Amino acid sequence: MELKGVRKSFYGVEVLHGVDFKLEPGTVHALMGENGAGKSTMMKIIAGIHLNDGGQVFIDGNEVTIDSPAKAQELGVAMIHQELSPVLEMSVAENIFLGREPSKSGFVDYKQLYKQTKELLDGLKIPINPKAKMKSLRVADQQMVEIAKAISQNAHILIMDEPTSSITDREVESLFAMIRDMKARGVGMVYISHKMDEIFQIADEITVLRDGNLVNTWKVADVDYDTLIFNMVGRDLKEQFPKVTVPIGETVLKVDGLTREGQFEDISFELHKGEILGFVGLMGAGRTELMQCIFGMTRPEAGTIELNGEKVEFKSPREAIDHGIAYVTEDRKGEGLVLPMSVAHNTTLAALSDFVSGGLLSAGKEAKVVAEQIKALNTKVHSPRMAVKSLSGGNQQKVVLAKWIITNPGIIIFDEPTRGIDVGAKADNAVIMISSEMPEAMGMSDRIIVLSNHKYSGELKREEFSQEAIAQMQFKYM
Repeated sequence: MELKGVRKSFYGVEVLHGVDFKLEPGTVHALMGENGAGKSTMMKIIAGIHLNDGGQVFIDGNEVTIDSPAKAQELGVAMIHQELSPVLEMSVAENIFLGREPSKSGFVDYKQLYKQTKELLDGLKIPINPKAKMKSLRVADQQMVEIAKAISQNAHILIMDEPTSSITDREVESLFAMIRDMKARGVGMVYISHKMDEIFQIADEITVLRDGNLVNTWKVADVDYDTLIFNMVGRDLKEQFPKVTVPIGETVLKVDGLTREGQFEDISFELHKGEILGFVGLMGAGRTELMQCIFGMTRPEAGTIELNGEKVEFKSPREAIDHGIAYVTEDRKGEGLVLPMSVAHNTTLAALSDFVSGGLLSAGKEAKVVAEQIKALNTKVHSPRMAVKSLSGGNQQKVVLAKWIITNPGIIIFDEPTRGIDVGAKADNAVIMISSEMPEAMGMSDRIIVLSNHKYSGELKREEFSQEAIAQMQFKYM
């Protein structure tokens, strides 16, 4: 597969500026760049979700127009999307073979459907019941079903957009085994990821995009971590996580013995003004569930929360917001945004009362504040009135951040912040940062708390940080 000079615009804003890209059979070509770099947009052109505005697309040496996902599938292209969209009320088998079900006398042959699915899953060493409904599966298992679905299409071009974002280390190893098997069968794969360790394990070539432009392409043996970072962000590794020294002040949040069965158990910690407190742990350790409870999305079954020395019991996120807490969620589409609404209305949603007078929204006041946030965060948007669903993932995340900035919070909780998002603490606030990226956690945090299997496993001061120490704590209660 080859792209030559491919361009794409949304609502008058060009997001791909004449990009070239080449994929060889039997190789894994990693595609890297910060959020908003154009990675997913470029691959969605190959998958028939977007039609390019300029340039040429070639499959097997022939110029093609891929104007629908069906056309892409016909050309041997399959894509595993970062954001899953399973049909939750249907079975695993029905999801995998949706639109391609084996039939008998004009009806779906369920016996054959379940047989084919079991053979597929067994071959991939995925221990999931073909008859199970998708809604009964963990997100990680839903991700493995998506992978199986793509493989079942016998594609010779496979695009994987952050395929390990929701799966465990053991499942990553299973995925890599599948990838090596597909390489041996001549399948060409594009692998979009921001996880450096994975890239160097599995890729043959690496291409970096920045702001919709091709930066460079290397053989994996010819490039190192520092060079990739510099090309992705335009600055060297030391500047990637610029730690600004801020005086650490008094305790603003105290959590004591917080428990919610099956999610987190007997968690205690303190957060200080001016501090960035990192939370790390393996998937399922309970980090997100703990923060959602602090933010009032769920209620604890035991333990207490104190805010600025006073005990609080938030019954809803609204109460947490009113007390100066912001939560920048990892799930921007499910929890962070109202997708059909405009960029402007999403930006002011958490502080709506500040823009309402006499029961009416002050459009002028809203427009002024929204314009300031768009400029400050360099959000690429044609108009603040456009639907937020029209933006790229990176720009959607900036709208989520802007929404919380204008509430002027004292405490900001970042759940897996994306690159390019400023998580720096200021002298008058405090930050909690959940991160699965060890360099990010160690580069940005003043302290790190490690959770293991829903339990508090340990704490490290900045001078004690090391990947080895953190790794040992992550497995303490496994």
